[in-house]
Amino acid sequence: MRRADRLFDIIQVLRLARTPITAAAIAAELEVAPRTVYRDIATLQARRVPIEGAAGLGYVLRRGFELPPLMFTEDEIEAVTVGLRLLRRTGDPGLESAARSVLNKLAAVMPDALRERLAAAPFHVAAGGAPAPGAVSLSDIRAAIRAARKMRIEYVDGQGTTSRRTIRPIAVEYYTQATLVCAWCELRDGYRHFRADRIAGAELLDESFREQAKALLAGWEELTRAGPRRQDQQVSAVS
Repeated sequence: MRRADRLFDIIQVLRLARTPITAAAIAAELEVAPRTVYRDIATLQARRVPIEGAAGLGYVLRRGFELPPLMFTEDEIEAVTVGLRLLRRTGDPGLESAARSVLNKLAAVMPDALRERLAAAPFHVAAGGAPAPGAVSLSDIRAAIRAARKMRIEYVDGQGTTSRRTIRPIAVEYYTQATLVCAWCELRDGYRHFRADRIAGAELLDESFREQAKALLAGWEELTRAGPRRQDQQVSAVS
């Protein structure tokens, strides 16, 4: 780890700590020797970073300290770039727009050299991916999940049969072939996965399922961890 990165990480650790934290604890988190942390803290204090405390007692960062311009390692820049570009394959316009906003915000607080690296990283992600939903906004689906609100949807299955369902949306799964809305279906009285591109209409209802939301999500995650065979038995992969 470069020393500049380590100094930044020490500041981050101190910013997040609610009580004084010892050099040994910082060293364990950063995987360096305590004496390295002592030297780095002395360097930061010499640069007028308001770190208070002493060896053996612990250190705190005085409130109100503003971090210097955002710094990343080269690997971190490449991870951010590839990750945000991969969002183009989800077929979720809301996330794509949010990704562009994130890039702009990162670029605004980075030093010039890192900003150029972020913009010109030589990594390309294929544009092909899940089909974009036509009649439903995935932003609305995600908002319903956050608010634990029921939805009424009109769904067209693989055979072209249309049905109306009241669902309790709990998760979204992004695949390159399709985006799935994972929900408890009141019509089927069980978990179902609905392809977003087959939802022909959707309406957000006033009914809340907040009291059941955590239990529903936990039950769905348990089935997901159980493996494909058990999932096939208990959860329709694509209703």
